[in-house]
Amino acid sequence: MDTLLIILAFILIIVGIIGSILPVLPGVPLSYIGILLLHFTEKVDFEPQFLIFWAVMVVLVQILDYLVPIWGTRKFGGTKWGIWGCTIGMVIGLFIGPWGIVLGPFIGAIIGELSGGKQTQAAIKAGFGSFTGFLLGIISKLIVGGFLLYYAIVKVF
Repeated sequence: MDTLLIILAFILIIVGIIGSILPVLPGVPLSYIGILLLHFTEKVDFEPQFLIFWAVMVVLVQILDYLVPIWGTRKFGGTKWGIWGCTIGMVIGLFIGPWGIVLGPFIGAIIGELSGGKQTQAAIKAGFGSFTGFLLGIISKLIVGGFLLYYAIVKVF
């Protein structure tokens, strides 16, 4: 049973890290569930403080993942049009490949701002803010997911 839980845990952690980039997966919560599965094996025992700390970090990163793009957009003069454009651009970009994942949110934010009536220069500036917030969210999720993967590897191997 432990072997099955360990395999499932690593699958969840890796899918969680992938979900840090893909918007359709919950990302770090999946990685944290993987850590919990490891904890339920006889081979791995995490301290309660460790589990609580990382649970809090996962919740904080999830909250920041929603707030940071809004902050970035507003900081650079954007509107909800830019946020929606960034999100739609990201989803469309997934089907284009790596460049689509990177450029989709930025271009989407610009198109969103232009659709909302902004002038080109202001739309580009707001698009940059949306994109910056989007990237900061991804980076923070990847950092947390990376730490969870690291601790899982250290404990199992």
